[in-house]
Amino acid sequence: MSAVADVRPALLEHLKDLRLPTVRECYEDTARRAERETLSYEQYLLEVITRECEQRRKSKVQRLLKDSALPLEKSLQNFDLKRLPAKAARQLRTLLDGSFLDRKENVLVFGNPGSGKSHLLTALAQELVVGKERKMHFTKCALLMQDLLAAKRDLRLSREIKRLSRYDGLIIDDLGYLQQSRDDMEVVFTLLAERYERGSVLMTSNLPFSKWEAIFKDAMMTAAAIDRLVHHSVIIELNIPSYRVEHAKKNQQAESQGENG
Repeated sequence: MSAVADVRPALLEHLKDLRLPTVRECYEDTARRAERETLSYEQYLLEVITRECEQRRKSKVQRLLKDSALPLEKSLQNFDLKRLPAKAARQLRTLLDGSFLDRKENVLVFGNPGSGKSHLLTALAQELVVGKERKMHFTKCALLMQDLLAAKRDLRLSREIKRLSRYDGLIIDDLGYLQQSRDDMEVVFTLLAERYERGSVLMTSNLPFSKWEAIFKDAMMTAAAIDRLVHHSVIIELNIPSYRVEHAKKNQQAESQGENG
């Protein structure tokens, strides 16, 4: 039996114990290539370890994306950046470096329905997951409220808020889209208060601050919520027409031209 044959079972076992599956899969083929190309031991080792690291990073990003609950179809590649106002485009470019998460800053996006608020934040979050390996989580405000209310009913609200605290950025979509009672919004306020200066909140809303009392149903709670969100924040205003309306108009014009052609 050759020396290589003697070494192989022990090497495979050690690589299994060290949890290096990619090295286990590629070390033999890479060794043969190293012989052909007369690579040094260090170059060979770098090759197999690099492949292991690349695969681990890819697997980590896939786990983070799955855990994020982000609608992955709303990516930056699918977003029409030309529709953004110049200031909003500059803000987006700055946010893409992810440093606002380290500073626990919030991102608040306002605009009419269909202006691209949700797509913008979703695309930003995806870029931060894939490019920076940041922990992000997406939820509709109404669904978040239901989860928090269920946790409060089961006497585990603090545990649920702690679970959400492990995310660098919590995306809360469509604040104020559906009317809720004051008691319902109290749990959302509790979450916002707990995340203040501890973790970033990325939020979209159709309503300006001046109308938020209609959301929280209480002047004092409204003022406190706004104060916590705005203190360390980037505010993006999308005062642009609805993308869906524009798209429908273009389709209608195309159909009319086709009929007249």
